Amino acid sequence: MSGDERTENWSESDSAYFMDVGRYFVPEREVQIETICDLIPEPTGAAHLVEMCCGEGLLSHALLERMPGVILHAFDGSPAMLEAARQRCAGFGDRFEARAFDLAAGDWRAFPWPIHAACSSLAIHHLDGPGKQRLYEDIGHVLAPGGVLVIADLVEPTTSEGRRVAAKAWDDAVRTRALETDGEPRAFERFRADDWNYFSDPDPDPIDMPSPLLDQLNWLAAAGLEGADVHWLKAGHAIFSARKPTP
Repeated sequence: MSGDERTENWSESDSAYFMDVGRYFVPEREVQIETICDLIPEPTGAAHLVEMCCGEGLLSHALLERMPGVILHAFDGSPAMLEAARQRCAGFGDRFEARAFDLAAGDWRAFPWPIHAACSSLAIHHLDGPGKQRLYEDIGHVLAPGGVLVIADLVEPTTSEGRRVAAKAWDDAVRTRALETDGEPRAFERFRADDWNYFSDPDPDPIDMPSPLLDQLNWLAAAGLEGADVHWLKAGHAIFSARKPTP
C-alpha cells in the first residue's frame, strides 16, 4: 500500500497486494513458518488449533500437513484471504475450517472445546497495547493445560538505534530475496516505493501498532501463561511463545 493510499482499515486491495508480494516482503518466510510449526507439539490424539489472521493459508497448510490429528480453525477478516486459504487447504477436508472475524472483537474468543494451540503471523500489531493484553488474556483462558500461544509479528524498537538497525535489516532481507528469486531488484524497489518498511517510513500506516517485545512477554506472563520466550528475531520481526501451566 503506497503512502498516498493509506487508510485506517485493511482493504481487499491490500489483501491482493500482500498475496502478490509477501514472498519478498516477509523476512525468511519459510523459516518463520517452520519455526512456528516446531513450537507447537504434535498432540497425542485429536486436537483443535486456532490461527488468527490466517491470510492465504500458508501456515495453516504447513500445520495440517505436519499434524495429521488436528482440526485447524482459521480466522481472517478478508474474504479474499479466506477464499485463498480454503483453496490452498481444500485437500484436508473437514480438518480445515475458515471463518470471518474481527481480530479486535471478543465474540470469537470462546470455543466449545479446549485449544491445543493458538498462533498468529504478522497480524497482532494491528491491535494497540491494551488490545494485545486482552487478546493474550482471552487466549490464555481457552487454551488447554499445556497449550501454547505462538506469535510471529513486528515488534516496536525501544531506541532510535534499534529502529535504524531494524529498518536496514528489513531492506537487506527484501533486496536479497528479490535478487535470489528474480535475479533483479524490482521487488525491492517496489518495497521501497510503497513505503512498506515500517521502521523507516516517515508516515507509518495508522493500522500498524507494534509493541515492544519485552512488554509483550510481560503481558503473556500477566495473562497466566508461563515460559514466555523468544525463538527467532530478524529485521524487527520476532517469534515468541508461552504456554498455559499444567496442573
